[in-house]
Amino acid sequence: MTVLADPTTTTTSSSSSTQVFQARESAVRSYCRAFPILLASGRGTTLITEDGTEYVDFFSGAGALNYGHNHEHIKRRVIEHLEGDGLLHALDFHTAAKREFLDRFGREILEPRGLRHRVQFCGSTGTDAVEAALKLARKHTGRTQVIAFSGAYHGVSRGSLAATADLSLRKVAGTHLGDVTHLPFPVGPRGPFPTMDLLEQYLSDDLSGVDLPAAVILEVVQMEGGVYRIPDADLRHLRDICDRYDIVLIVDEIQAGCGRTGGFFSFEQAGIVPDLITVSKSIGGMGLPMSLLLIREGFDSWQAGDHPGTFRGNQLAFVAACAALDLWRSPAFLEGARAGAELLRTFWRDHPLPGVEVRPEGHAIGIDLTHAGGRRAADAVVAYCFERGLIVESTGRDKAVLKLLPALTMELDVLRHGCELIHEALLVALPR
Repeated sequence: MTVLADPTTTTTSSSSSTQVFQARESAVRSYCRAFPILLASGRGTTLITEDGTEYVDFFSGAGALNYGHNHEHIKRRVIEHLEGDGLLHALDFHTAAKREFLDRFGREILEPRGLRHRVQFCGSTGTDAVEAALKLARKHTGRTQVIAFSGAYHGVSRGSLAATADLSLRKVAGTHLGDVTHLPFPVGPRGPFPTMDLLEQYLSDDLSGVDLPAAVILEVVQMEGGVYRIPDADLRHLRDICDRYDIVLIVDEIQAGCGRTGGFFSFEQAGIVPDLITVSKSIGGMGLPMSLLLIREGFDSWQAGDHPGTFRGNQLAFVAACAALDLWRSPAFLEGARAGAELLRTFWRDHPLPGVEVRPEGHAIGIDLTHAGGRRAADAVVAYCFERGLIVESTGRDKAVLKLLPALTMELDVLRHGCELIHEALLVALPR
């Protein structure tokens, strides 16, 4: 198995077809530099360029397309809403589309998991939900300090960027990013760390120099950090610490949620209940922008109008989200997602490579090349796959971790062929 696309047609877009981007679009653009193609359409788990070249998508919009591109059932529901002159914008008015989403999301997702949470509709993107969570935690407790972790990514607006660990992103802020203390994540490239013991020591010592925080914010699975999951025991310990010290526990499910790492939420397997949960990306069903803050009973300390915004609740995304919830009631979808996650886990278990660590989390796989060629090898794998019709990105420290994010709906033979191509690329790229 050598290619997923016809190598005679796998070409980058001509310079003339992309000149307008170079002339008119800001230099801040990034993904189009790594993948210089001109996309025109998407179907299932395939991206199609303007000239008809097809690419298998192992990127899924950075986790915003867990159900693939233009899923037929979701797309049909959205088209019906549009053809019926359904509302597209309604601020936070009551609407029929919002009513259906709130009712079904509560009954089908929250209640079966014992989550007694209200839903706050934030702006259109994940960082909006994080900003709301941090603001609410500070309002609720009357405190300002927040604990975050090394390896964390929570967004790049000012509040969320303060909790984000990436120094290159923080430098661009151009201003002080205060009121956040970063602790080592319990797992990472330097091995395990007794973070919860350290946190206990800080909080129990009135000479520690660390103020009692309003909140602790974390990703249960750090995706941009290299696909690291906090051990269940540490997460339960953290929940206990937050309970004893009256600290709000915020779990960021923006990229790891909506089924990406196994259950609907990544925290489910540890058996804990967060106080605040941020949700975005794939909650919009088919890439439509929407972000939510789930607020545990007793923590909704907002007053009316405390956190306004023009685009709170995307009406089309409500429709698409409900159509996506239909999939979660489908035995065929659930079995397909389970089988896909199992294929990913067993493929990489059965194809070990010297110096390479593989971290499987459902439909998120981190292939760590830190000790096997590092960033140069990761870049070579990304390029090799791209030339042969597959899109996959790198992440983590020094971009040395390949991050595989295939859709939950990807057919098993396509999933297997994609893994085979990445493995082939690794054999070529790894130092000998």
